[in-house]
Amino acid sequence: MKGIDVSCHNGFVNWIAVKEAGIDFAICRTGYGKGHMDDSFKSNVVAAHSVGLKVGAYHYSYALTAADAIKEALLCKEIIVNSGVLLELPVFFDVEDADNYKKHHGFDFRCRNMTNICKAFLMHIGLNAGVYSSFSWFESYIDWRELVKEFNCPIWNAQWSNNDYLQGYMWQFTDNFIIKGERFDANIIYDEKHQAGLNPWNA
Repeated sequence: MKGIDVSCHNGFVNWIAVKEAGIDFAICRTGYGKGHMDDSFKSNVVAAHSVGLKVGAYHYSYALTAADAIKEALLCKEIIVNSGVLLELPVFFDVEDADNYKKHHGFDFRCRNMTNICKAFLMHIGLNAGVYSSFSWFESYIDWRELVKEFNCPIWNAQWSNNDYLQGYMWQFTDNFIIKGERFDANIIYDEKHQAGLNPWNA
């Protein structure tokens, strides 16, 4: 299945155009950190459903410790429950440091610490949940194999190229997919049609 991921940063999304572009699913941001909801979450889920897309979610993490990750998990679940929406796809713990928050706050980047933070979120979300990150983070800071073994955890790999070296559950292969002049991240969920390792938009 082919999909996009969205947040309030995408602004108004023309979901009819998204559907007409051959998109099958959307991953919508619930919020970020321990106290911030994405104002577009519910409206994006409802609108994506209205054109027949399947929907999942992601929560951007600022967790520095496992205790922080637990708070983020509880917030993420609260946002989903209070929104009253049904999610057919997993909820993903978005682990990265796009704005250098972790770096500037003395984060312990050792693999054991980051893996334990992921575990804390997965253990407390109470929903079908996985982990999102870049390929370099999965290789350097997260024991993703341990997460898969212990939690049967869906792995969403961001690797903007023609190759997905992890070949997990989902692959974000570009941040420059254009629909009616609007730019989106593009993803693929592997299934019988889109097998691991194939160039997704040609399959």
